[in-house]
This record gives sequence, C-alpha cells and structure tokens, in this order.
Amino acid sequence: MKAKDILRDMKPYKPGKGIEEVKKEYGLERIVKLASNENPFGFSPKVKQELPELIANLEIYPDGYAAAVRSKVAEFINVNDNQLIFGNGSDEVVQIICRTFLEPGANTIMAAPTFPQYRHNALIEGAEVREVPLVDGHHDLEEMLRQIDDQTRVLWICTPNNPTGVHIEREKLKWVMDTCPDHVLVVLDEAYYEYMETDDYFDSLGALDNYPNLVVLRTFSKAYGLAGLRIGYGVGHPDVIRMLEPSREPFNTTTVSQAAAILALDDQQFLQMSLEENKKNKNALMNFCDENGLSYYDSQANFLLIHLPFSGDEMFQHLLAKGFIVRSGEALGLPNTIRLTIGRSEDMAVIQEEMKQKLASGVK
Repeated sequence: MKAKDILRDMKPYKPGKGIEEVKKEYGLERIVKLASNENPFGFSPKVKQELPELIANLEIYPDGYAAAVRSKVAEFINVNDNQLIFGNGSDEVVQIICRTFLEPGANTIMAAPTFPQYRHNALIEGAEVREVPLVDGHHDLEEMLRQIDDQTRVLWICTPNNPTGVHIEREKLKWVMDTCPDHVLVVLDEAYYEYMETDDYFDSLGALDNYPNLVVLRTFSKAYGLAGLRIGYGVGHPDVIRMLEPSREPFNTTTVSQAAAILALDDQQFLQMSLEENKKNKNALMNFCDENGLSYYDSQANFLLIHLPFSGDEMFQHLLAKGFIVRSGEALGLPNTIRLTIGRSEDMAVIQEEMKQKLASGVK
C-alpha cells in the first residue's frame, strides 16, 4: 500500500493535554483548561434544556442540506440560503475549500503563524504553500499580495488571527479585496468575530455583493460554546458555494448540532453574558501583564498571547503542575510566549498569581 508522498512528512493534529491525563499525571483533583480557546461559561442553557429532545431518532440520517439551520442563519446574518455551506466546524469548510480549489501546480498564500489547518489541508491536496511571516503579530498584507501569481488559488486571512489575536482594520481589508485578482478566492476566517470590541472592522458580510471571490468563515464552537457538537459555516457568492458543495460529505453535520445551533442563535442573552465576562477578565489579565512588565498583542479574541522573559514551555510546565493547561508558544511558532484562553474570573485570579510566582523565580 502506498499513501501520498506528502503524508510521510506530515503529522496528525496533536491536541493539547487532556484534563483527565493531567489529573492522573499530577495527582490533581481539578484542572482548568485554558489552552483551546473554548468558552469557559459553557453553552446556552436553552440547548441544555432541550437536549433530551434533540437526541431522539438518532437512527435517522440528519438533513444533509441542513435546511432548518440554514434558514435560521441566513435570516440572522441577512444573506440568502444559497450563500451558505455548513461544516463539521468551520475547519471542515477549510478542508472543503482546499479539496475544491487546490491541486498540484496550484499555490495558496497564508500568514505564519496562523490557523494551521490551512497549511495542513493545502499540502494534502498537493498545492504549494506560500507562508508570509507575521509582522508584530499582524498579517503582512502587502507581501501576501506580492506572492500572488497566475497559479494562486486561495488567499487565507484570519481575523482576529489565531494565535496572536490581532484583527485587520477595515481599510486594510478593503484594500486587499480591491487589489486581489479576481481569480484568487479570499477566505476571511472570522472564527472569533463575536469577540471583537473594535469599531474598526471590515463588514465582511456586507461586502459579499461587491466581491464574488470572498468567502467568510464563522463557527458555533467559540463564543456560542458548541465546540463539542462541531458546526460552523461559510458564506459566499452562490456560484462559489455551488462549486464547494460537491466536495462536502453528504451528512457532515448532525441532527443534534443543527438543532443546537438554532437554539444558540435564539439565546443572545447567553452570548452577551459570555462576551461581557470575556472583556472584563481579559482587561484584568492585560492589567496584570502591564503591572508585571509582560508585553502582549492587542487581542480582539477570547485569548491573549503573552510574551515572556523565558521559554513558553517553562511557563507551560509550571502552570500544568498547578492545575492549569495553557498553550506554549514554542508549539505555535512564537517562542517565549504562551497563548492563554480567557477563563472565569476566579480561575484567572489564581493563574495570574501562579504566573507571578514563576516570573519571580525565573527559569529553573
């Protein structure tokens, strides 16, 4: 048997340490996971209340067209039904885009570091990956556009960017869309869109009528807290969506995830509570960093990338032993940093104290 040559040098996605694994390894009763940018406040109580009803008729295949949630999302974001494609999380929509547009001889352009699944799926399809290093946590948009040639198929832009958290201002993104050749699909990944606090953001959905080569990605995994159910979507011109649909698996989102997404959209009170708590606790963390001489990127997401005077692995191991799972920047291509998901206020107070102790003791 012979797999694709490219797979010999690729590794599967490696998730961070699991809660039960850390409990067993360190003999701890409680672990706080602040590594994967999950919603620490859970998910809508409406979903929890209706869950017993949602798990009926599991022997029946889900609606492959996702008609009910399609209609709900279309109404909520004010687009037509035929402008939407749903995925098992928005990262499956990334896979669908790569499957549709990328092949040997084609190339795709992205920042580095950014969400790793752009690169991963592009390589599997045999495309050339052109990565443009971030500048102070920001996309180098001018260089990314300079990399475009006749064989470029997809330009990936993550805003706010994971793992730095910074967003791209309105005029810069408008310039990108006005400058980018029509033969290149621009994918604007807005997985953390709901968390943005700035007024200087690009109205991506409002721009769809002007830019038929634009696709916007959003998800229910982050602010809506449905990461465990796996549902996200892409929005674009109907012609682009029609091109993508044959690459989508026929039953790629479940009956439960579709129904839960509808309930989540109906519960904007839960969403607003999550956003307000995130803002308050993120501000407290930034104040802690300021007081302790730690720099950080201006995050418009639910995490903060914090620069350290030593290896991110050192801080990661220290916090792990204290019952906190964070993400070391060494694994993200950003040495001497950690990416810290904003958690509940009581947990943030404790982790900040643990970080302060580590900073005082230095590298072991």
